[in-house]
Amino acid sequence: MAFELPDLPYDYSALEPHIDAETMRIHHDLHHNAYVTNANAALEGTEWANASVESVLSSIEAIPEEKRAAVRNNAGGHANHSLFWQIMGPDGGGEPGGELGAAISDGWGSFDAFKASINDGGVKRFGSGWTWLVWDGTGLEAYSTANQDSPIMQSHVPLLGIDVWEHAYYLKYQNKRPAYLEAWWNVVNWAEVERRFAEARGR
Repeated sequence: MAFELPDLPYDYSALEPHIDAETMRIHHDLHHNAYVTNANAALEGTEWANASVESVLSSIEAIPEEKRAAVRNNAGGHANHSLFWQIMGPDGGGEPGGELGAAISDGWGSFDAFKASINDGGVKRFGSGWTWLVWDGTGLEAYSTANQDSPIMQSHVPLLGIDVWEHAYYLKYQNKRPAYLEAWWNVVNWAEVERRFAEARGR
C-alpha cells in the first residue's frame, strides 16, 4: 500500500503557545503531505511501492541510483514526521520516568545534560536537519542528521527527534533556533518515547 499522510493526533492549536497552529497546519498539511506524494511517485513501479517506510529506508542502498536521492529525502521525511507528531502532545513536558529515565541518567549523568546534548545537536546542525535520541542496538545515542536522513538508514531505532528545518519554527521563532529547541521540551510526549524505548529494547 502506498504511503499515506497520517492524521495529527491532536488539534493544530494543541501545542500552543510553544508551537503555533499555523506552523502545525503548514508543516503537516503541506510539508509532510509533499513528502508522502513525492515518495510514492519515486517508488511507483518498483518492488518497494507497497513496502513499509522502514523497509524502504533500511534498503536505501538497494534502491536504483536514479531514484535513491528522491526516496532518501521523501521517504525519510515521511518517516521522520510520522514520528514527530506522535512524540509531541498537549500535555507534554517534564522528564521521563522508569527505565528510560534511568538509562538517560546513566548515559548522560543527568536529564539536564541529556537535554543540553540534544539541543546542542540541533543548534549546531548547519542548514536543515534533525537532532535525535536513538536506540543503536545496544544502548542510547544522541546525534543529528542532515536534511531528512533517518536513523533507520543505519539500523537505529529513532525514539525522539526534533525537526530543526526552518519550516518547523520560523513563523514563531524566526532565526532563533535555540529558543525553539528550548520551548520544544514543553510539548514532548514522554509516554510515547518510553513506549518506543521499551519496544526497541525488546527487539
